[in-house]
Amino acid sequence: MLFGGMMFLWFLIASLIILVPFWKIFQKAGFSGALAILMLVPIANVIMIFFLGFAEWPSLKRPQPPLP
Repeated sequence: MLFGGMMFLWFLIASLIILVPFWKIFQKAGFSGALAILMLVPIANVIMIFFLGFAEWPSLKRPQPPLP
């Protein structure tokens, strides 16, 4: 039973290490940060990387404020 709890803890830590950066990347690209959860799904993670790489980012479509 000890190993079951430790494996869950390692899974939780690894999930956070993956989710937090992708959550921020999706938000900065202008998409919902919740799309980062798909990075934990085996085939969907590859699809999401291609989606992120080739989609038009809504954040780039917004008018940028002038630099001071």
